[in-house]
Amino acid sequence: MGRVYPGGIRGSPRGIRGCAPCARSLWGMDGRLCSKVGCAREAVATLTYDYGDQMAALGPLGPAGHPHAHDLCVQHADRLSVPSGWLVVRHEALRA
Repeated sequence: MGRVYPGGIRGSPRGIRGCAPCARSLWGMDGRLCSKVGCAREAVATLTYDYGDQMAALGPLGPAGHPHAHDLCVQHADRLSVPSGWLVVRHEALRA
């Protein structure tokens, strides 16, 4: 059984019948979810790629709706891996 969301809706955080935009609107702006398929945790970081420079940047949660950014939860941000030879730039505020 899933959680009960605002308005008494029961289901998974990924949405009603798999509708991610529906779930995101139920959570509101402060409740963005991790972009990883099947993950229902709250996002805390945003990942962006620079393919030309072979670099990935992981920083604090950025503005919603950027088409080339991916929101990640703590677990997925910690386990981030990139192709061999790529550089990962992590914002210092994310380090414990």
